[in-house]
Amino acid sequence: MIVSSDIAEYVVAHSTARDEVQRELAQVTAERTGRAAGMQIGHDQALFMEMLTRAIGARRAIEIGTFTGYSSLAIARGLGPEGHLTCCDVSEEWTSTAREFWRRAGVEDRIDLRIAPALETIASFGAEVRFDLAFIDADKENYAAYLDALDPHLPAGAIVLIDNTLWSGAVLDPPSDDASAQALAALNDALVDGERFTVAMLTIGDGVTMLQKR
Repeated sequence: MIVSSDIAEYVVAHSTARDEVQRELAQVTAERTGRAAGMQIGHDQALFMEMLTRAIGARRAIEIGTFTGYSSLAIARGLGPEGHLTCCDVSEEWTSTAREFWRRAGVEDRIDLRIAPALETIASFGAEVRFDLAFIDADKENYAAYLDALDPHLPAGAIVLIDNTLWSGAVLDPPSDDASAQALAALNDALVDGERFTVAMLTIGDGVTMLQKR
């Protein structure tokens, strides 16, 4: 989290509240995953993602790193009943919670969960597969590889959201023993210096970088 806890609480208090499914998913995630629950995105970020997905009229989306399904629930709701979301993860245990709450929210039929390394899943796509929206939130050292693999499947105008790009501020001066901070800092530099995307780094959560394919 980049903003202070007081500001974070104010933001949540002045945003649309969690519904019953979201409240219970957050609670169950904390109970079942312990400290790992910190990987779950905040509710303000989920609202942003759902509204953005709906605003751009996305119909096909992909998520790399699903955990217990809070972010995928937001995207699936934004896609609407005609949408399709491909979720990539390697954990049957964590995504079993996601499946449970997708069913409860009535969005399970919009989601195709692939339990396999994301690069393998992306490599299996035909050249015709296209995504309007992508969300990357898995192992930080592979973010650049995920983006490169997705690039051929992103038409002009497609949106990519990349999570944790501020890494609690560690990207300003990445410690030598923090491979994630180093990888994120390198990616941030490469993105702003590159020509493939228009880039907006946002101070939501732990930093969300929004890209639009040129």
